[in-house]
Amino acid sequence: MKGGESLQKKQKRSLFSMIFGGHKQEQPTGEYTQLRLLNGWLPVFTPFGQNAYASDTVRAAIDAIARNGAKLTPKHIRRANGQITPIHDNIEDLLRVQPNPYMNAYAFYYKIITQLYLQNNAFVFIDFDNTGNVRGFYPINPIYLDLIEYNGEVYAKFLFLSGDVIVLPYTDLIHLRRFYNDHDFYGQPNDMAIMQTLDVLNTINQGIENAIKSSAMLRGILKFTQAMLKDTDIKAQKDKFVADYMNITNNGGIAALDAKADYIPLDNDPKIINGPQMDLIEQKIYKYYGVSKEIIMSNYNEDQWNAFYESTIEPLAVQMSLEFTNKIFTEREKGFGNEIIFESNRLQYASNTTKTTLIQQLMPLGILTVNEAREILNMAPVEGGDVRLQSLNFVNAMKADDYQGVGGGDNNAGNTVSQNTNQ
Repeated sequence: MKGGESLQKKQKRSLFSMIFGGHKQEQPTGEYTQLRLLNGWLPVFTPFGQNAYASDTVRAAIDAIARNGAKLTPKHIRRANGQITPIHDNIEDLLRVQPNPYMNAYAFYYKIITQLYLQNNAFVFIDFDNTGNVRGFYPINPIYLDLIEYNGEVYAKFLFLSGDVIVLPYTDLIHLRRFYNDHDFYGQPNDMAIMQTLDVLNTINQGIENAIKSSAMLRGILKFTQAMLKDTDIKAQKDKFVADYMNITNNGGIAALDAKADYIPLDNDPKIINGPQMDLIEQKIYKYYGVSKEIIMSNYNEDQWNAFYESTIEPLAVQMSLEFTNKIFTEREKGFGNEIIFESNRLQYASNTTKTTLIQQLMPLGILTVNEAREILNMAPVEGGDVRLQSLNFVNAMKADDYQGVGGGDNNAGNTVSQNTNQ
């Protein structure tokens, strides 16, 4: 510690109070009622999925989506008069670097994407201060959620495993959903759709485990050749034989007997599922989550990655962009064109041939800056590299007639075109 300071024990504080303690509370002060939904469903959400996450197949599928989705880059932009202006402010800093004091941006997005695919609902609390400025973003994982109505507004009542309860305006919550169909607010749970497949997979894994164990053990009949023995003696001899030889610690699989008993082995041929059948079961789970075996094993080619991006990552980016925009900004701020978008450099997964061809075709048109081209090639930016280079072999379409000498114009009028070096 600096200056010889020492830590002194203070009164314990909960993470709950550290997250929600400074929030501008808009708690209902009078009577409130449970929100009545149009479809008759209860406005209650109870997370399902922890058991599913114990499956290595499910965890691998969700991890493939979460670790790639967590690489999406959030940006605060403003669209106005056909122009897009990047806005570098506190909101973008929070979303790109550290959404809250306890996790970095990658961990934040990994967590909410994991919760989304595990429970088909993910909640993020936006911490606004008293002036309406954003101070942080916190993933919320309750054990129970009830939607209530108060003064014509929707509130979410959260119950946590610690027993703490918080009521928050629904407008202060980023709510991501998957399989959003029957319920008016929540994405439908995975239990009915996937648990049967997971039960089959669990049975298969147990069968393989038992087959391995039984293959290392003796199995048969112990026949005593002596005169009639008491039942208690037979049982004692059998128990001793089992304890000595018929367990997995008998690595050699061999038993030693004297003349008083014979061992008659029984065939031990455990049945286990074959490779193609196992692959079929796993593919059902991968298909449910929208990933392929190649993506999970990081053994994909350019086309396989593009298919995964367009079918799984891009829809996730679109939903996150819309939800973060709608919940962060006021109607007035959205009216001025403020948006949060999530982007990804898809070209980093392209082949070197594709990257080189793309740079050769786009740079002469002034579409890419030098640093953007270097980023495509996984190279660090250079000073002065945020300029666009454009070939003089192209002419402004508005001056094409003059360039060709049509209409009496100067034949040399179009020989020179201005280069756009603006970012």
